[in-house]
Amino acid sequence: MLYKLFTPGTVVIELKSTEKYEAIRELIREAKVFQGLPDLDAFEQAVIEREKLQSTGLGHGVAFAHGRLPDVTSLKVALGISRKGIDFDSVDGKPVHLLFVFATNPTMHIDYLSCLSSLAKMVKREGFREEILACYEETEVTSKLCDTYWEVTCMGKAC
Repeated sequence: MLYKLFTPGTVVIELKSTEKYEAIRELIREAKVFQGLPDLDAFEQAVIEREKLQSTGLGHGVAFAHGRLPDVTSLKVALGISRKGIDFDSVDGKPVHLLFVFATNPTMHIDYLSCLSSLAKMVKREGFREEILACYEETEVTSKLCDTYWEVTCMGKAC
């Protein structure tokens, strides 16, 4: 499923902001995948309000921010890359370099958790984060995401 989500317009190669909320706004505004949402401002606000409850900076330079709105009709995800790092109040205190933002609705639990689980396995894989940071083209990133998805979740088998 994850490989279907990372299509052209889902990756922002170089986020400029180094502050958490500004980086979230930048990714939401720059990623073409979110442009079709019925209310981009409401989505942005939902992600920021969720982030204010507790940081989604999980450590090792990765954050999984999300917003849930009833009018989101299909799960969407974008990846923003920051080589400078984003001050994200992460659990390990380190800056975030890979910021994933999800758009979902309150009823999409299975799709959202499946995607989140796959990405969590991928970012734990030795060398994966560094490989993504070494990419400077969206097609390189999406190819690496898809290849790693197959390696981690399917172990080379059809799934």
